[in-house]
Amino acid sequence: MTSIRQRFCSCVPISLIAIFLGSCDQASNAPHALAVEPAALISPQISSEWPNTDFSRRTVELDEIQSGGPPKDGIPAMDAPQFVSTGAARAWLNDDEPVIVVRIDHDARAYPLQILMFHEIVNDEIGGLPVAITFCPLCNASMVFEREVDGVTLEFGTTGRLRRSDLVMYDRQTESWWQQFTGKGIIGHYAGTELTEVSSQITGFGDFRTTYPAGRVLSRATGYSRPYGRNPYRGYDNIEQTPFLLDDPADPRLPPMERVLGISVGDQHRVHPFAGLEQHPVINSEFAGVPYVVFSRDGLRSALDAEQISESRMVAAAVAFRRSGESGVYTFVLRDGRIFDEQTGSEWNLFGQSIAGLRSGEQLVPIAGGVHFAFAWLAFKPDTEIYRLR
Repeated sequence: MTSIRQRFCSCVPISLIAIFLGSCDQASNAPHALAVEPAALISPQISSEWPNTDFSRRTVELDEIQSGGPPKDGIPAMDAPQFVSTGAARAWLNDDEPVIVVRIDHDARAYPLQILMFHEIVNDEIGGLPVAITFCPLCNASMVFEREVDGVTLEFGTTGRLRRSDLVMYDRQTESWWQQFTGKGIIGHYAGTELTEVSSQITGFGDFRTTYPAGRVLSRATGYSRPYGRNPYRGYDNIEQTPFLLDDPADPRLPPMERVLGISVGDQHRVHPFAGLEQHPVINSEFAGVPYVVFSRDGLRSALDAEQISESRMVAAAVAFRRSGESGVYTFVLRDGRIFDEQTGSEWNLFGQSIAGLRSGEQLVPIAGGVHFAFAWLAFKPDTEIYRLR
């Protein structure tokens, strides 16, 4: 398997490798956690790097966690994010570039993946709620979590380590380690604790600024010198690519690097492969007793294809919502590229908002889940059902 360091060296200047792999400009009780080896069995290197981590508490085997290359905080999280208007962001952000969209109350914000690529975590506050916006390029996984646990507001950073090719985060208050994909504490004081996930979506910047013209966009003025807009993982999302540092066999039901829209209802899970969304951009279905709809639309740049994200191939933006609304259960149809419900004839957008008609102003409830590489979703949720078009 070609290592990610080799891929860096083949397509990224040496200066960028140095930047990405370590140079940095700035400096509750868990009753379900398992007992682990005595501290004496923890390597001296790990013990010296993590003196405050309680390795006597964990929910996973230590040998499942591997170094991803960068050291602790070698990929620096952002702690004091600055924001600009949607108009100002147009100077450096194209409408088809991917952004993580989070809205809490009337506070709507967009976090461009071209910036998250080099930081992976943003400690922020939206609508008065402390949140962590996270992105793991290796899994194409964007997750947003509340940062408050048992009355304590945590700040997150990067450990430089991976488990199942996914980012392992840590909190600076206790230096517990957390799995980004699940939001669960896996080592330390918070082992067994689960963060509360906040609804988010990945869409094109143009969709965000059209829907939320007064929204705010994460600024490139981060305090760090990074080549924002470049992709250090050039070609990584090729369907034939091999996931980096995934020791376990990938689930054979789907190509590991295929994009999927995953949904969860309680402890039941389903994925919609993107190959099916190309032919059916609107899907009305039901899962675990919940009627839901998938909206998808082409015209979004991949963040993990070309060396410049603005030149990457197009992929779909995909989201899922409950179909139950103020007028009962809706059935959605696509007409001339626009989404309508058959019950009232109202028009809806990619954010699940009715923008015209009888239901104008109504907001559908998002389904938990998101867009990821198939191998990552299936590694952490192996009992997932694969949606097959009839």
